[in-house]
Amino acid sequence: MKYTLPSERSSRTVAVHGFTLVELLVVIAIIAILAGMLLPALAHAKMKAQGMQCLSNHRQLAFAWRMYNDDNNGNFVVASDDGRSIAANATNGWSWSLTHLDFTGASYNYDYTVDIAQRPLWPYGKSAGIYKCPSDRSTVKDDTGLIHPRVRTISMNFFLGGFAGSDGGIGGGFQLYTKQSQVDDSKAGTFGPSKLWLFLDEREDRINWGNYFVDMTGFNNPPNTPSNPAVFQFNEDVPGFYHNRAAGFSFADGHSETHKWQDGRTTPIINYQSENLTVIASPRNVDIAWLQDHTTRPK
Repeated sequence: MKYTLPSERSSRTVAVHGFTLVELLVVIAIIAILAGMLLPALAHAKMKAQGMQCLSNHRQLAFAWRMYNDDNNGNFVVASDDGRSIAANATNGWSWSLTHLDFTGASYNYDYTVDIAQRPLWPYGKSAGIYKCPSDRSTVKDDTGLIHPRVRTISMNFFLGGFAGSDGGIGGGFQLYTKQSQVDDSKAGTFGPSKLWLFLDEREDRINWGNYFVDMTGFNNPPNTPSNPAVFQFNEDVPGFYHNRAAGFSFADGHSETHKWQDGRTTPIINYQSENLTVIASPRNVDIAWLQDHTTRPK
């Protein structure tokens, strides 16, 4: 038997084999497959989390709205100013928002202290985040070139106070609610606080003033007359669809929910950096029918 000295054993070269090209390609393919399975699940989880946050924002704003009403003898804030200054019309000071959003570099588009923090609801919910859907991607560029997210996604039902207490001639014979008692004691019976929407998410390229106007054209007015879906239309305002073709809503009883749109005409492609304020005919659109049914009733 031959023995090998330690010095001889240590000098020998040990062969070490690495991965072959085929093995590396197999590992990469497996990683790609796993990533392909995981990423959609992560995206779905993110969308769900954003939807829950959006509903939480709506509930907080609805709560602030109701607390304001309780502290002011049941009188509502108004959905929008009328375009004049507070000096010209003091009621404009009770608008929940005076912001006229656009895509300019003006500070009111991105600085919540310019308007939101000055408005009547702010003391009841001092958080700028509740005015915006987390899925809203709209931005503006200021005069120095810095890019900012815009301050607001949410708009208020026009028929809750209108233009500083007036329908501006566009109400079409429908009720403009200005007090809690008008909502709680609805003459329509089935149309009460749980059905009357308060705030909604509006599209980035449509949101401007504080109100969202549901065009009631075609609704049964006066009561007990047939509706006319053939004349349904969107009048400048179009709802958002941030959550898988759905929009966040809050209602006058304080609850919030998402509503999924059924008609593709309600969810056209968004232009993220410009406004598109036009009237869009949308006959027999079931989404418009739903909005009308949850917005107001004939006087």
